Amino acid sequence: MQSSPTTKPLSPRKMGVINGRGLWTLYVKEVRRFMNVFSQTLLAPMVTTLLFLAVFALALGGGGRQVGGVDYILFLGPGLIMMSMVQNAFANTSSSILIAKVQGNIVDLLMPPLSPAELVIGVAGGGVTRGVMVGFVVALGMSVFMPLSVHNAGFIIWHAVNASLMLALLGMIGGIWAEKFDHIAAVTNFIITPFSFLSGTFYSIERLPENWRFIADFNPFFYMIDGFRYGFIGHADSSLTVGFFLVLIVNIILGFTAHRMIATGYRLKA
Repeated sequence: MQSSPTTKPLSPRKMGVINGRGLWTLYVKEVRRFMNVFSQTLLAPMVTTLLFLAVFALALGGGGRQVGGVDYILFLGPGLIMMSMVQNAFANTSSSILIAKVQGNIVDLLMPPLSPAELVIGVAGGGVTRGVMVGFVVALGMSVFMPLSVHNAGFIIWHAVNASLMLALLGMIGGIWAEKFDHIAAVTNFIITPFSFLSGTFYSIERLPENWRFIADFNPFFYMIDGFRYGFIGHADSSLTVGFFLVLIVNIILGFTAHRMIATGYRLKA
């Protein structure tokens, strides 16, 4: 009689300091979530951004103006790319959290053996990936209609990742705080949109009256767009060093806030 093969007794899987497999699974889930509808999450932002470019280039005669020693359209292009990136990074994480809460499956996010830090990294990582991918697709589409030169690739990459991270973390905080979609719309209308339009995307802050410069000085959106634009055209309206550290500090504060909200179960646990 043939003996049955020995089976290894079941035992809990040991994890190290970081649950790498769980973190990777969460990140992949967040990426697949927006890639399943890539025409809506990647191609639609490209079309919208190109329409903005067309309006400013044609309707407002932007092609004949100079800003910072470069053609206005070259000045405008990087700002439009950055706006599209951060708006989509915010939309990705805020909708992911809020939809899970509204549909009642937020437990699927909280029950796995993932620490609050791993949850923040996994969800925010998906938002950053979407933001960067949108930026690449928009830049690719924009390059067909205007020349996009690279002055400093390091500044482009650093500001693209950190700006997307900033809005991804803000989206997480907004999604956790919100109880319905109207709350997310309020964050978009009263925070994201004003900060974006007053960030120097469509104009140089040199055109602002001296006593109105504080609008840009205290706007983190301005610094991330200014540094990103510098990477393309080599022109900056502010100190690149100040912008570098300000964006970094804001990300640390937002990351700590998101971590704290998840760790305490704020509006996540009944």
